[in-house]
Amino acid sequence: MLRETIRSLAEAKIAPHAAAVDEEARFPQEALDALVASDLHAVHVPEEYGGAGADALATVIVIEEVARVCGSSSLIPAVNKLGSLPVILSGSEDLKKKYLGPLAKGDAMFSYALSEPDAGSDAAGMKTKAVRDGDFWVLNGVKRWITNAGESEYYTVMAVTDPTKRSKGISAFVVEKSDPGVSFGAPEKKLGIKGSPTREVYLDNVRIPADRMIGEEGTGFATAMKTLDHTRITIAAQAIGIAQGALDYAKGYVQERKQFGKPIGDFQGVQFMLADMAMKLEAARQLTYAAAAKSQRLDGDLTFFGAAAKCFASDVAMEVTTDAVQLLGGYGYTRDYPVERMMRDAKITQIYEGTNQVQRIVMARNLP
Repeated sequence: MLRETIRSLAEAKIAPHAAAVDEEARFPQEALDALVASDLHAVHVPEEYGGAGADALATVIVIEEVARVCGSSSLIPAVNKLGSLPVILSGSEDLKKKYLGPLAKGDAMFSYALSEPDAGSDAAGMKTKAVRDGDFWVLNGVKRWITNAGESEYYTVMAVTDPTKRSKGISAFVVEKSDPGVSFGAPEKKLGIKGSPTREVYLDNVRIPADRMIGEEGTGFATAMKTLDHTRITIAAQAIGIAQGALDYAKGYVQERKQFGKPIGDFQGVQFMLADMAMKLEAARQLTYAAAAKSQRLDGDLTFFGAAAKCFASDVAMEVTTDAVQLLGGYGYTRDYPVERMMRDAKITQIYEGTNQVQRIVMARNLP
């Protein structure tokens, strides 16, 4: 029922704007409005804070179905979970009440600020600093590749509070867009997901109350990594959705397109391509759903499964979307058809929330 609901909403309210959102590289406001109106923009927020209280699998299905029609729009529910999960996992009760309520209501979005110009895969090498000043912390630094930066009201920011301790000297904070000293760089000019702004976040003597620290001092990096165990599964869901959209379109196209006197879908070479696309996509989906169940149960092997789902699903998405472009031939290479957009959108799923090379390191260290 959830899938039917979100699919009909996505088809009616999000799909019609997907091409324009990509072409104009603009935020998909129509998608945000539609998701908020149906209470599907942040389904993961627990009921006690005014949210829908959806489990990890339901959240995956929402993201998957939105991504099927628009990759950029699927980052609204995905990044709302990524940004707010540190608060859900480690935040004080006061912090949860203050920030999860507006998120659940649709009054604010939540972004996640971990990466920096010199700290990508090596996130523990960050330079952003937070210095204690009485009942306040003062933050200085630059965060890069921040999804929905400038659109989101709230940001989970990781900063160094004790430079002598490397990862154990990193703490997490909630920073608000309206805090004095917060500003944003120009939107990055990207290959895909053009409707989701990616910008630098500048923190210039940003002075925030001490009670905005998420969890204990020095636990920020651990919270960040624990968060990614759960949210990598949402990126797997996004990858699956994009790939499904491409497969659906290609499947329809090969039945219509005629060459040598018959539909190209009648040729065995084309049938084999479609069969491989569907088989790999379904394997990715099952792995992702299994990982989502583990996320919900907090299973001990979640770290492996989260990394495996994200890595496998994104590699499959890149392969399926590339094959979809191939099946459309010259048409697939033009912007008049949606598969080239899907191919461009799929690429980032192999990179963000940890490159697939990093996922393989994570898997190797956590073999079940």
